[in-house]
Amino acid sequence: MEKTFNLTRREDGIAILTMDVPGETMNTLRAEFGPEINEVLAEIKADNSIKGLVIISGKKDSFVAGADISMLDACQSAADAKQLSQQGHVVFNELESLKIPVIAAINGACLGGGLELALACHQRVCSLNSKTVMGVPEVQLGLLPGTGGTQRLPRLVGITAALDMMLTGKHLRPKQALKMGLVDDMVPESILLETAVEMALKGKRSAKKVKKSFVTRILEGTPPGRNIIFDQAGKQVEKKTHGNYPAPAKIIDCVRQGMAKGITKGLEVEANHFAELVASKESEALRSLFFATTEMKKETGAGDVEPREVHKVMVLGGGLMGGGIASVTTTKAKIPARVKDISEKGLSNALSYAYKLLDKKVKRRHMTPAVRDNLMSLMTTTTEYKGIKDADIVVEAVFEDLNLKHQMVKDVERECGENTIFASNTSSLPISQIAEAASRPENVIGLHYFSPVEKMPLVEVIAHEKTSAETIATTVAFARKQGKTPIVVQDGAGFYVNRILALYMNEAAELLLEGKSVEHLDKALVKFGFPVGPMTLLDEVGIDVGAKISPILESELGERFKAPAAFNKLLADDRKGRKNGKGFYLYGSKAKQRFKKKAKLVDESVYGVLGLTPTPDSSSDAKDVAQRCVVQMLNEAVRCLEEGIIASPRDGDIGAIFGIGFPPFLGGPFHYIDSMGASELVLLLEDYQAKYGDRFKPCERLKEMVENEQTFFE
Repeated sequence: MEKTFNLTRREDGIAILTMDVPGETMNTLRAEFGPEINEVLAEIKADNSIKGLVIISGKKDSFVAGADISMLDACQSAADAKQLSQQGHVVFNELESLKIPVIAAINGACLGGGLELALACHQRVCSLNSKTVMGVPEVQLGLLPGTGGTQRLPRLVGITAALDMMLTGKHLRPKQALKMGLVDDMVPESILLETAVEMALKGKRSAKKVKKSFVTRILEGTPPGRNIIFDQAGKQVEKKTHGNYPAPAKIIDCVRQGMAKGITKGLEVEANHFAELVASKESEALRSLFFATTEMKKETGAGDVEPREVHKVMVLGGGLMGGGIASVTTTKAKIPARVKDISEKGLSNALSYAYKLLDKKVKRRHMTPAVRDNLMSLMTTTTEYKGIKDADIVVEAVFEDLNLKHQMVKDVERECGENTIFASNTSSLPISQIAEAASRPENVIGLHYFSPVEKMPLVEVIAHEKTSAETIATTVAFARKQGKTPIVVQDGAGFYVNRILALYMNEAAELLLEGKSVEHLDKALVKFGFPVGPMTLLDEVGIDVGAKISPILESELGERFKAPAAFNKLLADDRKGRKNGKGFYLYGSKAKQRFKKKAKLVDESVYGVLGLTPTPDSSSDAKDVAQRCVVQMLNEAVRCLEEGIIASPRDGDIGAIFGIGFPPFLGGPFHYIDSMGASELVLLLEDYQAKYGDRFKPCERLKEMVENEQTFFE
């Protein structure tokens, strides 16, 4: 059996411990490594000729990417998870207690358990490799650093900095890590090992003192000051999570108790909290999301069919969507993109949009001006069909007008190659209708991005019945290169994400017309777990956009998609949302003036436009408000699965979470239905159906599940 840890000795007395998990591209920590690590540590202790130890990775661009998450799913109970944490404590404590200096030589990803391993070393040096990042992202899986990280990190970099890292899960670049004292040095990759050896030869040294502000020193240096830090952190966490995520509060408690009662007590608390979190339904849901996205990265979306290489892209339309699509194509995928628009102004806007996004990175020192300019050179523009004959894929991002899209299809087939893919960014029109104008319908596909393109991770790849498997596979691979998570959905009005979102938004509008205030609606759904409420979302997306989509969905899918009268009244008053500074909320100078007076930011005049007087907000009905909107989404998600619009519950969960911010801690609509029970959902829907009408009628698949006692996942 191949070893994971290989110990070699140098003539100068420094031993090199190389971690290289056989058969894997990245190192991860696993429970079964315990005996081998103990054997190596015993060997080091017994050899008096070893004067220092350097720990390095045998993998390219990867130190240790973290712990193997699958071993957490193997835990049968919280006691099993606690034992895992305690085993890690024993190993890292033993490493830390070695009499010789131990240096971590970090190149590439050093995350989670990998950083905890580095923290147990006496010093750390990292490479300047662009792929070198450090962090403790466990909170994103509903967990906390469980092998000493909650105790060693605050003692090394300070409580405030450590909490910031653990509560956000953010990654640090080498310069940031050096500045905060996380590493002792950073050097080019070519001299990383030699630098680590030199550090070991100098013997054990205490960590560098990090420069802190006077206020930070006072707060972190006294028990009352530390209590202020912990209390403020707790308030910020509650404000952000609304109590839906238990991990952040437990992280704060680990640090609080460890700093007050010592590291031994802190490690005990850490193991207990880690075990509770592993067993929690929130972490289980977040881990299922991690496994689902990891699994999807291996799929082409078209079985065994291999994608064609994409060397050049054309984008039709220089608006916000077109500019965003061109930007992620050049900056993420590093593929040349040619933007076509009918006006020079549109092209100028697209270039400006892409430049501003890159320039932000330059200002934050995440990118050099030279790199920015090289990436910008990949984007070219034209007002005519020139320089596009060799385009492998054309992404259309023009208005939702079927005749216009038909013209685009004809133009592309006339000007481009016979294998050029025509991908429409339509948000509602069926792709089969767009393909009616094509002489090569097998090349026509939907590629639905979400706004803003550079931030939203999801993209829907929509195949109509004539789309070829190669077109699907190539489009999926292209979207993945853009940094997106693609899900393949079948053709139909609204596809999947906008379809389930439409009923959710319609129900929020119905509640508004019943007298619920804008603020109350938004707060109720944010409390439920959405990143923003439905009224805020409608303002951001555009009230006019929602109004255009609704008639299409109603004509294609039926009466339940009929939009409430609110939309017509709002548009009659020229309320489009943020885009024209007039919607449910105040924008511009009015918002600033009202904010200074600490008044609500809601534009109170909207109630007059709708002809209603909002009832006083009641926290007691917030749950019902959220429930009415959410069950509509759940019911329609199951209907989409029933009709074959989505291929699996897994894809439905990913689409809802990444596309519209469905609460990740619930695992997605299908995981949530399993946790609440299909029978409970059907009862709720039938109760609402009796009160409000047939738009709440449970779909047949749900009723069958209740009858057969089925779930979506094992």
